[in-house]
Amino acid sequence: MKVISLNKIMTKLAEDSLVAHLITQARRPVPVDTRQRVAQALLDWFTAGWSGSAMDLAAPFRALASKAFAGSGNSPVFGAGRLTPLGAGFANAAIAHLREIDDAHRAAMLHPGVVSISPVLALAAEASLTRRQAIAGMVAGYEVSLRLGEALGTRHASLFHATATAGAVGTAAATAMALGLSADQLHHALGIAATQSAGLWQLVDDDAHESKSLHPGFAVRNGMMAAWAAQAGLPGARAFFTGKRGMYALLAGEGPLSAVDGGLDGVDRLNTATIKAWPSCAQIFTPLDAMRALMDEHALDARAVEAIDVTIFPHALKIAGVDWPLKASETPFSLPYVLAALLLKGRLGIEEMETPDLADPALIALGQKIRVATSDEFQKAFPERRPAEVMVTLKGGQRYSAKRELRRGDPEDPFTWDQLQQRMRAFAPAMSSSAAGHITAWCEAFADPARDDELCVPDPRLFTETPVSR
Repeated sequence: MKVISLNKIMTKLAEDSLVAHLITQARRPVPVDTRQRVAQALLDWFTAGWSGSAMDLAAPFRALASKAFAGSGNSPVFGAGRLTPLGAGFANAAIAHLREIDDAHRAAMLHPGVVSISPVLALAAEASLTRRQAIAGMVAGYEVSLRLGEALGTRHASLFHATATAGAVGTAAATAMALGLSADQLHHALGIAATQSAGLWQLVDDDAHESKSLHPGFAVRNGMMAAWAAQAGLPGARAFFTGKRGMYALLAGEGPLSAVDGGLDGVDRLNTATIKAWPSCAQIFTPLDAMRALMDEHALDARAVEAIDVTIFPHALKIAGVDWPLKASETPFSLPYVLAALLLKGRLGIEEMETPDLADPALIALGQKIRVATSDEFQKAFPERRPAEVMVTLKGGQRYSAKRELRRGDPEDPFTWDQLQQRMRAFAPAMSSSAAGHITAWCEAFADPARDDELCVPDPRLFTETPVSR
């Protein structure tokens, strides 16, 4: 008979502290700032979902979800129809990630909203969750995905898509908490999800950008299944993150392990996320912010530009390293393209990303004037800061430069509620005023504690202008 060491049983793990924290977090009154941030995160998620649903790629993801997760369901899907909770969670996470405008995080280097909100709202359509239960689920999803993403660090993020790895465990937390699982079941859910963490950046190297949205889709699928497995009584790894064969050891972790269970009395991690100001990869926001500042300050004319020199932290180019896009799906990952498009057209919106004129001689000529260099000094500040400097040299010899370390939309420079509504209309131009008003009011209600006991049943009109009747 195998004898199990009592010391092994009694050893307290970082994972134990994290689970206890999640339970405490769910039971205490929701802080005012967290309530407001939940409403903002929801508005951001609906913005990303509506924007993505207008893309051609949305249809294959809906078709895949319908085929893979067949059956009758009540959970609405962006663009059309309803599916089972698992199908809707998968489809909505994938579609909301298509535009690269879903929220992000500097230290965790992942997209927390698609893996935290997608499963909760998919469940809400079937499980009759209250708004308070939905809040508990979403807050837990952000808490776990961001803590684990930060702990995994930059080496992991250069090899793996952390939205798919840490995000899968975040989805398990969101699902388990929304369903009201016990502390033991929650721990098992996280452990089961950790064994399903995957998502390689090789797809970027092999020009398979169209499949990137499978990462959050599969993360949501795996996380929801993990929570249901734990609810059914199946066990998960206890030391799923810090064990000798846990995520940190095997997925190239090098970040601070203290992020898993440190600062538990600090602000909810949800409040540290970034809402994206540009429809591109978040790694290249600071040069865009710098270019926009130069354009505003000096009224730059693209025709007068001799050269543009950009210095950025090296990690940015590991993900957004496309020299010049050959197709629309590569535009968010090309620093020369986004800067050239912004300067030439005076804007960088959905049109510039989805229907780019990549053969435009003026655009190509301007792109060829952009020289990108990396700085080891800038890399030292990453991921807490994203330093970038842009210098524009005009044909007359004048030089203008701007440096940015933080991004518009970071916690230090947040959007107002009104600005978020304007952003929604800009990023989802097909959305009617009626739909925008309905979505805004629905999201805003989560900031009101008097409405906590209301059922959180997402109306199909939140997902499409013409919902399919059943």
